[in-house]
Amino acid sequence: MERKRIRDFGIVPGVMKTGPKNKITDVPGVLVGHKTVRSGDSRTGVTVIVPGPGNVFDRKFVAAGYVHNGFGKTCGLVQVEELGTLETPIALTNTLNVGLAADALVEYTIRQCAKEQVEVTSVSPVVGECNDCKINRIQHRAVSMEDVMEAFSRADEDFEEGDVGAGTGTVCYGLKGGIGSASRIMRIGGKKFTLGVLVQSNFGATEDLVINGIRAGERILEEKERRRKMAAAEQDQGSIMTIVATDLPVSDRQLKRIIRRAGVGIARTGAYTGHGSGEVMIGFTTAGRLQGKDSPEIMTSTCIREDLINVAFKAAAEAVHEAILNSMTAAGRTGGLAGEVYYSLSEFLPQILKH
Repeated sequence: MERKRIRDFGIVPGVMKTGPKNKITDVPGVLVGHKTVRSGDSRTGVTVIVPGPGNVFDRKFVAAGYVHNGFGKTCGLVQVEELGTLETPIALTNTLNVGLAADALVEYTIRQCAKEQVEVTSVSPVVGECNDCKINRIQHRAVSMEDVMEAFSRADEDFEEGDVGAGTGTVCYGLKGGIGSASRIMRIGGKKFTLGVLVQSNFGATEDLVINGIRAGERILEEKERRRKMAAAEQDQGSIMTIVATDLPVSDRQLKRIIRRAGVGIARTGAYTGHGSGEVMIGFTTAGRLQGKDSPEIMTSTCIREDLINVAFKAAAEAVHEAILNSMTAAGRTGGLAGEVYYSLSEFLPQILKH
């Protein structure tokens, strides 16, 4: 299946320049891997985001989390909030597989640290989730530790989007959702920096969808009258996980301010953040990794001047907006457990843009 992105339809969200791949992996060192599980009614998976090379537990990343709406079951954000650091890669999966994915991250960390003779007595694995129960028989909890390890083995700078990995069974605006990514280039102090985003989209009411200033959702609902078994979403519910990576030197406080702007990108697609939708943002910077117990007792850190942060705010809003649209255009038509059909946004865009 050819996986199209939103720019393939002539739509360019925002005005900032993108990185070469226009993906989160434009941030140097970041890798993404998927494991897709399709077996009978189990249509789900796991996606891992590796923040950088080497041992994440031993050399932590400055990080931040933000819960825009807390209808979700994430793991590990309490410690991220308290300490401002990330000590494992990030895994995304379905709601009932959070515990199993967290266990796999712990095992992954223990194995890596054992090879390097780094003592591990406590690990805070970070896992995000979306509920994919309309397409996936979620009670099967089909993602195993082996699946998570396989996702790590496949982690690369180039990766698929759409209905793969943690996006295999998700639904967005009543259409097929999935994994989407985008990036933006920033210039501060004469230097170039990158901000990249990856989303797991599973939110939105169909009638609210807006694309390129067009009320696309209303036109898509007109098609529902003509297409047998076509699904649609009446309410904004289901969740979206947003992962933000950057090489910009920022403090965890500044990073939290930046990732909050993911909500702007979400809103640009038409959503209002419904009661039953979990909008959770996790961010990390690859600048200035912490050296663990070998660090000096008094450490210094580098961060941008506060009044220059607007460029990062804009980058986050634009990249999240585009990543969501990419997650929908790259996803293929998929059948639901009740016999309904979740269409790809790609099937409607040519007609929508003609009007």
